[in-house]
Amino acid sequence: MDLNGRRVLVTGGAGHVGSRLAALLAPDCEVVVADDLSSGSKARVPDAVDFNEVDLTETASARDVFEGVEVVFHLAVSRKDVAGGARQQFEANVGLTLSVIEAATEAGVEAIAFTSSSTVYGEDVPLPTPESYGPMAPISAYGAAKLAEEGLLSTLVESNDMHVWIARLANVVGPVFDGTVIPDFVEKLNEDPSTLEILGDGYQEKSFIHVDDTASALRAIVEAGETPFGVYNVGTDDAISVREVARIVAEVAELDPEFVFTGGDRGWTGDVPRMCLDNRRLRDIGWSPTYDCEEAVRQAATQLARRTSLIG
Repeated sequence: MDLNGRRVLVTGGAGHVGSRLAALLAPDCEVVVADDLSSGSKARVPDAVDFNEVDLTETASARDVFEGVEVVFHLAVSRKDVAGGARQQFEANVGLTLSVIEAATEAGVEAIAFTSSSTVYGEDVPLPTPESYGPMAPISAYGAAKLAEEGLLSTLVESNDMHVWIARLANVVGPVFDGTVIPDFVEKLNEDPSTLEILGDGYQEKSFIHVDDTASALRAIVEAGETPFGVYNVGTDDAISVREVARIVAEVAELDPEFVFTGGDRGWTGDVPRMCLDNRRLRDIGWSPTYDCEEAVRQAATQLARRTSLIG
């Protein structure tokens, strides 16, 4: 799908990934951003886009934002806490996506690209995990909610002749103190450079992708979208341990802290200890990440450390 000249809506466009995506699209598209600023920041939104502070769960407000929109990148979430309870996750995130579906259908939107999560796969899966793996058995309410949202969106292909693409994201990192282990480590070292607490035993292995690569992958998925429905893993082909992430963050900050572990094979209830995504479908459409997993972590750690007093 050629995006040039199209009116494109980015929900959650003041967030970490959404703001980067809006900036990437702005030179070629008429970009509209919708965000309630509950976790995003208006300062991240490019000046060239049409920004709307709006709660998309309010159907009347959403109607105006969707007017004339042809393509929706649905990145907005009402609750990001992976360890959150089922009722909160489903009422917040599934309810939000239902509102987006209703508004998009009424507005005659042609296509929706949705950011799902690697957490939909659960654990004890083949690594790297392909999109075709199943049955999926998420172990967190967040993962279950994301899987439910995928199912709701997939119905639009048949019922409304709409194109839908699902992007299952790895851990997205970048220069924002928002989620993931890297901001946690940087903030802890900023408070106490001598000690670094690590959740679990540190042998958890994760895949990390830089926010800039995430934004470019989302655009590539839509621009290559020839089939009405598609699912794509968005990540790197490799993974590194949490211990290695801690080492990189300490190295970037030129510190040598004592690592202290909370114990156990995972950081919290619902944490997937090992995750690595097979992204060959993205590579098949001509996309590949700029940074591998370790480079993404180092880039993010450097960017975040510069925002504190850890490095100049």
